[in-house]
Amino acid sequence: MPIQVLMPALSPTMEKGNLAKWLKKEGEPIKSGDVIAEIETDKATMEVEATDEGTLGKILIPEGTADVAVNTPIATILADGESAADLSKASAPAQAAKAAESAPPAEAKAEARQPKAEKAPAAPPAAVAEPDPEVPAGTEMITQTIREALRDAMAEEMRRDPDVFIMGEEVAEYQGAYKVTQGLLQEFGARRVIDTPITEHGFTGVGVGAAMSGLKPIVEFMTFNFAMQAIDQIINSAAKTLYMSGGQMGCSIVFRGPNGAAARVAAQHSQDYSAWYSQIPGLKVIAPFSAADYKGLLKAAIRDPNPVIFLENEVLYGHTGQVPKLDDYVIPIGKARIVRSGKDVTLISWSNGMTYALKAADELAKENIEAEVIDLRTLRPMDTETIIASVKKTGRAVTVEEGWQQSGVGAEIAARIMEHAFDYLDAPVARVSGKDVPMPYAANLEKLALPSVAEVVQAAKAVAYR
Repeated sequence: MPIQVLMPALSPTMEKGNLAKWLKKEGEPIKSGDVIAEIETDKATMEVEATDEGTLGKILIPEGTADVAVNTPIATILADGESAADLSKASAPAQAAKAAESAPPAEAKAEARQPKAEKAPAAPPAAVAEPDPEVPAGTEMITQTIREALRDAMAEEMRRDPDVFIMGEEVAEYQGAYKVTQGLLQEFGARRVIDTPITEHGFTGVGVGAAMSGLKPIVEFMTFNFAMQAIDQIINSAAKTLYMSGGQMGCSIVFRGPNGAAARVAAQHSQDYSAWYSQIPGLKVIAPFSAADYKGLLKAAIRDPNPVIFLENEVLYGHTGQVPKLDDYVIPIGKARIVRSGKDVTLISWSNGMTYALKAADELAKENIEAEVIDLRTLRPMDTETIIASVKKTGRAVTVEEGWQQSGVGAEIAARIMEHAFDYLDAPVARVSGKDVPMPYAANLEKLALPSVAEVVQAAKAVAYR
């Protein structure tokens, strides 16, 4: 059946764009990865890559058309053996998945050094969720995107404590590179919502100094890839000061921003820093998945007297979830959560890795394999107790991460299971991770470099000897 190519979203807030140019003509053969068109907004020009092979059957939106709504069909691809007569049978792919595949969602700002990108949000996978022990029974829940949950967490803490402020590139006038700080400038003013120059080493040092003086900065990185410019300030200044001062000088500061792969931003802007920061004594490292956890853990991070690395995920910003409607919803740092109960195998993940884990659990259930899914939420300190209790029950474990295996978080989890639950294991711990290569730019290769649901299913079946 013919496949429709949809107008992609180039940014989290994009609703319309201009179809600038067609690079393929009707009737031309197309291979997966071929650039077929160019899309423009007022901030970026991006290429649309084909993810299906066949022939460009019909161009539905002519080049030069302005204000094309996101997810509007712009072309139809015919598979081998199909002809123009089959065009009427064309079916639109699932909106979220196809929007993510057919083009590189990205946003390039005038001052930024490279385009930002975000996959169109897919619906969160279904799961049999365990009750959240932090939420009283009968609590009213509201639906929020993760970016809204983050914004509310910061706003509530800024209202609660006048020492809390946020600084970073485009957090004020532009309302945040990903609209996470939307409305904060209007409520709190330029004294507490501060736009910085594009110099991470500089403004991170300012933030660390402010924290040492008793304030409580939130330092937003447009991406944690850029935080490499400031890693000396984070590790040698923020993380070590309490110890080196003999407990006389603290540093209450939160470093937050998107971490890991987004969509077609290539090797230098797709790195996962989970393992990097979680090795450092003096830092706490948080990597949530759900909207409620993003809110509750960010509030806890802002109140913590220690420096906290808060790793967000660009792909998840637009995902929605249920958030408790409580006056002060705070989740303790260092506590994992069992998201789905099971008895046959334990799947352990965090951040966007939970997407693969939960979908894999659904697939495994179809084959009568009941997977228990643990969302670590915090990487340092790691909730070893919850992991070990689950593995003692299931006898098998699979870790899932988008980072690399070498010295990765999954390797640390496997080591702790070996140390504390070796006699309970019925199979070696399996690891599913990103491939051991720099992230490719091409969409089809990027997909291969990341973990997949099929790989998690295969690993779980392997340790279960199925």
